[in-house]
Amino acid sequence: MPELTSEESAVLTALDDAWAVDRLRDLVTVPSVGGTAAESDVQLLMSGWLRELDADVDHWSIDLAAAATADDAPGQEVLREEAWGLVGTLPGSGDEQDTAPALVFCGHVDVVPAGELALWPGDPYTPRVSGGALHGRGACDMKGGLAAALAAMHAVHRSGVRLRRPLALHSVVGEEDGGLGAWATLARGHLGDACVIPEPTAGAVVTANAGALTFRLEVTGRAAHGATREAGVSAVELFLHLYQSLVQFESSRQGDTDERFRGIHHPYGLSIGRVQSGEWASTVPDRLVADGRYGVRLGEPVESARAAFETCVARVSAAHPWLAEHPVRVDWIGGSFASGELPQLSPLLPAVQGAVTQVGGGAAPERAAPYGSDLRLYTAAGVPTLQFGPGDVTLAHAPRESVPVDDVLTTARALALLAVRSCGVR
Repeated sequence: MPELTSEESAVLTALDDAWAVDRLRDLVTVPSVGGTAAESDVQLLMSGWLRELDADVDHWSIDLAAAATADDAPGQEVLREEAWGLVGTLPGSGDEQDTAPALVFCGHVDVVPAGELALWPGDPYTPRVSGGALHGRGACDMKGGLAAALAAMHAVHRSGVRLRRPLALHSVVGEEDGGLGAWATLARGHLGDACVIPEPTAGAVVTANAGALTFRLEVTGRAAHGATREAGVSAVELFLHLYQSLVQFESSRQGDTDERFRGIHHPYGLSIGRVQSGEWASTVPDRLVADGRYGVRLGEPVESARAAFETCVARVSAAHPWLAEHPVRVDWIGGSFASGELPQLSPLLPAVQGAVTQVGGGAAPERAAPYGSDLRLYTAAGVPTLQFGPGDVTLAHAPRESVPVDDVLTTARALALLAVRSCGVR
């Protein structure tokens, strides 16, 4: 490891642990569930903090009509009356050729619903520290990472070190249901030489994401009285028949997976998340609607992934006496996450690994993740991007969601060191 320069040491010394944890508490307190007004509230909170850092702030209303009709829009699963983009940039002190950010941090402020409140040990939006971790909805996914990125920028500002190239933070909405905020930010022209997304990575550096598509299945049966169910055709039983084939289809897509997925049983998983059927307990249901998510392989075009799924469903329908005449309908709804990965031999990977190791974060092995993220939007825009952030994604979207405080602070230090090395100093 190279010795720290005086500027690097100054920035790391200026990192304020209490400030970072306080910002994380405040972020978790805002119930910024996707599609609610609190998405806008938390962006306003973030914009205030960025202004306190003397950052150049771009805080704008996203054109939702354009987002609904643009060919490259990532889709949305929730309705929004408004959405706000936010970028804060610490300006560089170099010449006019150095005006583009050398490094971008991107973090999403939206969270998934808390679910059954009785399963939580306390109010999910009242953050609490226990066992060295901060607990609450969004603490892990990904307000811990967002607080770490903000703390890294705060350390640069507080230290008085002048960066030669700009450093930017993209605070985005709508990541959980497609990537609306990142898409709008990139479309507005906010780019950079490289990007780090501090999603929870459990000490690893994630350089690739599988994609994920949201589908809807509509199964048609024939209603009858429950006492004479043989006179009807149950949509539930038809779905169970289809589901067994979908499980086999999922298994067939897991072969020859990238080595970075090691230890993950289903890198391209298929999951049914919601099933609705029937209107009366004693009536054979004549319709079933099932929504789910479906993994896209690395490098696989979204269109090819959709075609493979549709072919499987059509094959099952064609081989069944009832479904042959009443085939299952497939619709693609909500978010559309393509796969994405950091270009091979990108210097960003060793730069991040080196920074993590030097601040005491360990070896930070390279991994791939089985879920979609905003990484694919940045890489598609020509911005080399990877993920490194605090916490373990297995705790995300769950009533036990939490993030270790030490992970947040280690991430903040690594990002601060990376910022100085990427942006340079005057």
